[in-house]
Amino acid sequence: MKDKKKLQKIFKIITIIVTILLIAFIIYGIHLGIFKDKNILVDYMKKFGIWAFLFFIILQAIQVVFPVIPGGASCLAGVLAFGPILGFIYNYIGLIIGSVLAFLISRKYGEKLVKQLFSEEMVNKYLSYIKTKKFDKIFFWGIFLPGFPDDLLCYVAGLSKMNFKTFLFYIIIGKPLALIMYSVFINFL
Repeated sequence: MKDKKKLQKIFKIITIIVTILLIAFIIYGIHLGIFKDKNILVDYMKKFGIWAFLFFIILQAIQVVFPVIPGGASCLAGVLAFGPILGFIYNYIGLIIGSVLAFLISRKYGEKLVKQLFSEEMVNKYLSYIKTKKFDKIFFWGIFLPGFPDDLLCYVAGLSKMNFKTFLFYIIIGKPLALIMYSVFINFL
């Protein structure tokens, strides 16, 4: 029990730190204009050199585990910074890693932690589905279609009876459609 409370405290502290850093980055980004101009964003990412892709993959994984950055926004940033093909690949790798981590964290630390990260109302809504046979379908479609709380769904899946192989299968085949839609949308614009 002490470990869970300690971990929850660590998660809260990390979430606060990430939020502060995100706000600072957004202010800095607005000042630089990286959110208004694709070329400035690409130039900013180039500062990381050959490690830019790794920085982005880690950022994507973190935004699933600590859901303070809107997932759609970071997906769009990846496409803008790396183009539709590499942006898709880097988004996909980061989201898979983050989704697996979210599943494993919730499986190990339980419902209390999930309720610390998300609103209790949202968690309870999806927890009600894990008691039915509908959850696998809801999870699959929630991952497959953009706009669903897929980070939350990964955590809730960890609380369900879904085995890891099924979870991973759904994530691997479900994530690409949403990412393709983001990539196509950005290229269209």
